[in-house]
Amino acid sequence: MKTVKISLNSIDKVKSFVNDLTKFDSDFDLVSGRYVIDAKSIMGIFSLDLSKPIELNIHAEDNVDEVMAVLAPYII
Repeated sequence: MKTVKISLNSIDKVKSFVNDLTKFDSDFDLVSGRYVIDAKSIMGIFSLDLSKPIELNIHAEDNVDEVMAVLAPYII
């Protein structure tokens, strides 16, 4: 598992983020405080406080570099 901090501070960023993640079969979790939600759930993401950075847990084994390349615009 790899953890990175991301910023999703606009509606367009959230939509493109979810679309980018759905290309992968791996699991992704967003952690904000004590809340953990599925990062592929657009409704779940909007339930978080998006004004602060959020931790993204990437549960990928073999394609982590490919995932990181796609997520580069969101990583802070």
